[in-house]
Amino acid sequence: MKLVRYGRPGKEKPGLIDEEGKLRDLSGVIADIEGAQLSDKALRKLAKLDEKTLPLVRGNPRFGVPLAKVGKFIGIGLNYADHAAESGMPIPAEPIVFMKAITCLNGPDDNVVLPKGSKKTDWEVELGVVIGTRAQYVSEEDALKYVAGYCVVNDISERSFQLERGGQWDKGKGCDTFGPIGPWLVTRDEVIDEQDLDLYLEVNGKRMQTGNTQTMIFTVAQIVSYLSQFMTLEPGDVIATGTPPGVGQGRKPQRFLKKGDSMRLGIAGLGEQQQDVVAWTA
Repeated sequence: MKLVRYGRPGKEKPGLIDEEGKLRDLSGVIADIEGAQLSDKALRKLAKLDEKTLPLVRGNPRFGVPLAKVGKFIGIGLNYADHAAESGMPIPAEPIVFMKAITCLNGPDDNVVLPKGSKKTDWEVELGVVIGTRAQYVSEEDALKYVAGYCVVNDISERSFQLERGGQWDKGKGCDTFGPIGPWLVTRDEVIDEQDLDLYLEVNGKRMQTGNTQTMIFTVAQIVSYLSQFMTLEPGDVIATGTPPGVGQGRKPQRFLKKGDSMRLGIAGLGEQQQDVVAWTA
């Protein structure tokens, strides 16, 4: 299934994309798409619905983040060997973990706002993993059983905040609007191989990033298992699993986002995002 939330910010309704690519309303079946609806049992129940009996949604409504009440938004850094090389950093021996503030969550096509004082805001297309079942100390072999599905994430990063201001990476990762997710949450059963998905990102129509999850240093299963050794993963938690090469910081000369830019990015089978870049205003 492709699950969505649509409507005005803060007023989103649950929906799904049917086999013909049409938006259907789920609000008569479930109140929202959140933790309790992400277990295998709950998703199997939704999958048994006759899509044709669900109301069609007319027009082209805004899509919001495809799940409500995200608990944790966890990032994995330098998880593609070629991206580590372009960043001038060694390949990590263990996953690099950082947190993105929940307040950075953004709809897939909403504007991205350059934060006050920004000099080096950058793009990062990433495979997002949504947890469906509570996970503590899970093995790599069992790890994917705890995943509800996958989505597109743009892990937008302000590099000067992240790398030049001391302390943790989190300062450059959690600015408002720096976490576009969606358009859909694609359930695990529809993704044949999470380690063979093409990713891409364009800025102003120019291809910047081209990659495939085959080149991840740590696989999705390894990441979920690893994180569960240090924290309990709850249904609705989102993990951004790293980005392929082609970020602005790694280009020669470096290229960062500015007011008026537009981004288009996507992952095979998981949909596409498009964002305009605007300046911060009081």
